[in-house]
Amino acid sequence: MNAQGEDVVAGIRTPQPITEAARKAGKVEAPSLEAKMPEVFAEFVATADKLEAHYRDMQDLEFTVERGKLWMLQARNGKRTARPRSRSRSTLVKEGVLTKEEAVARIDPASLDQLLHPTIDPKAERKIIATGLPASPGAARGEIVFSSEAAEEIAGKPDEDKVRKQVILVRVETSPEDISGMHAAAGVLTTRGGMTSHAAVVARGMGKPCVSGAGSLRIDEKAGTLTVGGKTYRAGDVITIDGSTGQVLEGSVAMIEPELSGDFGELIAWADEIRRMKIRANAETPADARAALSFGGKASVSPAPSTCSSTRPASSLCAR
Repeated sequence: MNAQGEDVVAGIRTPQPITEAARKAGKVEAPSLEAKMPEVFAEFVATADKLEAHYRDMQDLEFTVERGKLWMLQARNGKRTARPRSRSRSTLVKEGVLTKEEAVARIDPASLDQLLHPTIDPKAERKIIATGLPASPGAARGEIVFSSEAAEEIAGKPDEDKVRKQVILVRVETSPEDISGMHAAAGVLTTRGGMTSHAAVVARGMGKPCVSGAGSLRIDEKAGTLTVGGKTYRAGDVITIDGSTGQVLEGSVAMIEPELSGDFGELIAWADEIRRMKIRANAETPADARAALSFGGKASVSPAPSTCSSTRPASSLCAR
């Protein structure tokens, strides 16, 4: 009340809640728009419903009230992360606003990476120490190791609480010799390299999070230290990487594990109903096969041929 839009944007004034429910939930003493101006509130709700029905999506609305008159300033589709976006799509289908086909067609394929990999809990506090390129989606946390040998030695061992240890392989850049360490590590962090570097390409193939090209990091492999912003981290210190944003975070940050359930699982089920082609998963290891099956893949084994003919010498014939 009695404030300008610029006051709100600049942080000079704090907006009051729109609804009484929001006021009570936030334990705010100032009256809500619903209580202070019931006629304006009713008009706003009606306008919001009309705009949502027109655009058939959750709306981000800007408005003001001048001398008791409601003015709508802007309307656009609300920005959300993948999980709440799936929830709103599911709700709109149940309300009859969207068809299943329309809901599935509105899914941004790139956003599915947020749901098919571990992600950082949006409620968790982030202490960002560096930022690189989001080379491979997902999030991971673990102890810093500076070599593949250390990653293989430490990863999987029980800690004091008998929980299997996870490690983050931290390198200036990776090479084919680091494959075993990348397999053992929960995630990969490099100070050099781009989206098509060895670390990025291999990590994406493994389905592991990777942040590459974090140039503000300084690694001293001999001393076993990682320095950034005047602070030094040593082997064994815990960090968290977010391969979807490129952020490197201090400490162990709470994460959400992927699961095909709830609203997202419902959307995937609708996609299965609608699709006309089968999808093959590239499963080269038992772990890959288990991951494919856990995300809804169907097991299919091709029968081996009873005979195998070739014009090449007998020594080169395929074996059953």
